[in-house]
Amino acid sequence: MSTAATQAPARVFTNTRRVPRFPLAVPADVTVLRSGIPFSIPGRSVTLGERGVGLVLAGELHPGDSVGIEFRLPDAGGPFRLKAVVRYQALFHCGLEFVSLTSEQQTLIEHWTRRKSVANPAAAVADTHVALPPAVKPGQSRAVPDRKASDQRPIRPMLRRSAWVVLAGTLLLAAAGWWHWRSAWGELESQIPSSQRTLQQPPVYVPAEAMEKLLIHKIDPIYPEAAKQANIQGIVILDTIIGRDGTVIDVHPISGPEELAPAAVEAVKWWRFQPYQANGNAVEVETKFALEFRGN
Repeated sequence: MSTAATQAPARVFTNTRRVPRFPLAVPADVTVLRSGIPFSIPGRSVTLGERGVGLVLAGELHPGDSVGIEFRLPDAGGPFRLKAVVRYQALFHCGLEFVSLTSEQQTLIEHWTRRKSVANPAAAVADTHVALPPAVKPGQSRAVPDRKASDQRPIRPMLRRSAWVVLAGTLLLAAAGWWHWRSAWGELESQIPSSQRTLQQPPVYVPAEAMEKLLIHKIDPIYPEAAKQANIQGIVILDTIIGRDGTVIDVHPISGPEELAPAAVEAVKWWRFQPYQANGNAVEVETKFALEFRGN
């Protein structure tokens, strides 16, 4: 008769995430460099926290990839354009950690997460605990009751039936997983933005005076302290591309003091407009804005 070995307690591994994330389901676009060429992958957010975001993407990334991500935060105006690093990847699920956030972006995200925490503390994504089977120390063996050869014969048909049950269950799980994957992929395809820029339809040039009448959200530029102390003044001219949805797609300076250009660009990229209509359809617009910096 063999003696049952003393079993060690089960080992438990805990997710060490210290900053909670909250459920957030909005369309998101991730841009990654592939062979030096920007490659956009559409997807959808799952969770959002102060330091990162969880996503389901219609493509694969690799841990350590530096990417750009764009998504809309509810009740926070236009889309966020952030930089992030891929921290984990599992099939079409991935986790990104934000890097180089501006103070305004950090403030808006922290405000959103804190409001979610106060409104519903139980909504935070909890840490998961995974228990592993108890380990067996070297030199020990698991208890196996003594059986006669005649007692082992009826076990074989039972093992065969158990094997068939396990196989059938595996096939059902595989079919359910395939159906879920197809459904998720269809949802991702339906969320691909239809307002992507095309080479066949260049932006329509519209004077700045006309676009300023459609301006619905404006952020004034912050006068750089170093430029103010050096009494650097002037007008910065910005060439600006505005998308069909009224968001600023691209902005870059074409004239003006170099010390003032970054502040002007940072302000204009957060401006929002009513979509410009041409022949009854919203179109992309190119215009030029002049921002004046004048000391006291």
